[in-house]
Amino acid sequence: MTALHGAIDYWCNAFLPDRLPAWQQAISNQGLGLKIERDGDEFCSPAEMIERMDGAGFDTLILVASDLRADPEVDDFEHVATRIDEIQSLAAEYPGRFKGLWSVDPTRGQADVDHAAAMLDEPWCLGLHNHTHSWNRRFDHPDFDAYYRLCSERQVPFVMQAGASGGNFPHECGHPDGIRKPATDYPDVAFLLSHTGAPWTTETIAMAVEFDNVYIGTASWPVRLWPAELVDYATGDGRTKVMYGSSFPTTGHAQAARQFLRSDLDSDLIRRITTDNARSIFTRLN
Repeated sequence: MTALHGAIDYWCNAFLPDRLPAWQQAISNQGLGLKIERDGDEFCSPAEMIERMDGAGFDTLILVASDLRADPEVDDFEHVATRIDEIQSLAAEYPGRFKGLWSVDPTRGQADVDHAAAMLDEPWCLGLHNHTHSWNRRFDHPDFDAYYRLCSERQVPFVMQAGASGGNFPHECGHPDGIRKPATDYPDVAFLLSHTGAPWTTETIAMAVEFDNVYIGTASWPVRLWPAELVDYATGDGRTKVMYGSSFPTTGHAQAARQFLRSDLDSDLIRRITTDNARSIFTRLN
């Protein structure tokens, strides 16, 4: 029995077994106390992931995809993202079960904007993504304007990690008040502030309250650890504004199914958080 039916995970990192060493190396380098290996949510083959998704009640995983930089550092986010050939293969072999977000590199200028536009031409690509702390640029940095315009033109969402990041990354760039100008300048773009915006969850909620086009994602935070203010918002005025993400492997899909089942959230709210709210902004899913 599961509390989830037709669930969508808006942020899933690469799950294939060859990415486990990259996670282990990064965690070791940065001294993080992060558990990424748990019973039932291990790195696995595509067929094994489909079986897990079926058991946990997930219809679709939205995988964050990117290129690997020419001279990558061992801790670069791109090491744990899905490659173009991988998402193409997964989307073709398992229609509807795996989709993707293209992760932008704002240091490359117009060449990267053009590359992002090409990715949005692909049937698997649902929108754009920013691993904020890799670039130390606030959401209102001018380098992102071209991507926001592209999202407006294509009517797709922009997903970004908000709040602080684990490890040796700059943190202030993820402060949620950076979304104020983009949300004002691009009112037809849905901006999803991920990772609850912690430790600035209250400020993240304030942005979602102020702007119709700002949403909150829970990636990396297991259900049982959602802060009280986020639960209060989700159960009240934010019923249509909060959505589930795993940031696999930091949280997992079997884990989520168990915790939603044990939670005090009502079934209508669980459906909204795990399914309906994501479908409202990821319109290419429909």
